[in-house]
Amino acid sequence: MRKLTYFIATTVDGFIGAPDGDADFLYGHLDAEFIAHLTAEYPETISAAGRVQLGIEDAAPKRFDAVLMGRRTYDPGLKAGMTSPYGHLREQYVVSRTLVGTPDPQVTLISGDVAAKVRELKARDGLGIWLCGGADLAGQLGDEIDEYIVKTYPVVVGTGMPMSRAGFGMRPLELTGCTVLGGGQTVTSYTVKR
Repeated sequence: MRKLTYFIATTVDGFIGAPDGDADFLYGHLDAEFIAHLTAEYPETISAAGRVQLGIEDAAPKRFDAVLMGRRTYDPGLKAGMTSPYGHLREQYVVSRTLVGTPDPQVTLISGDVAAKVRELKARDGLGIWLCGGADLAGQLGDEIDEYIVKTYPVVVGTGMPMSRAGFGMRPLELTGCTVLGGGQTVTSYTVKR
């Protein structure tokens, strides 16, 4: 069975974006060592445009062959003309209650019961499913997330969009890995204890 992995970038104080959801301020912490780590370990999580810039457009997926993102996560790429930001993956899904369709046939819209759709996707053959963001979607899928991979950047912002809007509740995790990089970033993996 496939796993749903919330692979997300955050500040030390747990925010994935500014109060308005903009996460551009995190890009200032993408040094050469960190980018090399991402391209070696998680090449499929780099957008199609980024893969071309890095010369890894032919890199095969290692962990994920499907991506699931909320509308607010999809919008910035869409505004920049990227209708299929992860076209190198087998499946791309955008979850939205307001969109009536997507501008690209490679991107499938989920407007109904997202948890039921995730359970259906998990039952299919393939690599893992990457939950790309954001906080509302992570909150809705709290019971479906099997693993967290948290890229923590060495910055504190005080307020903003949290990693999840699931509400208070203990969700025990088991640490499965931690990589510390020279620029102060960490990549920490956790499996959800069931």
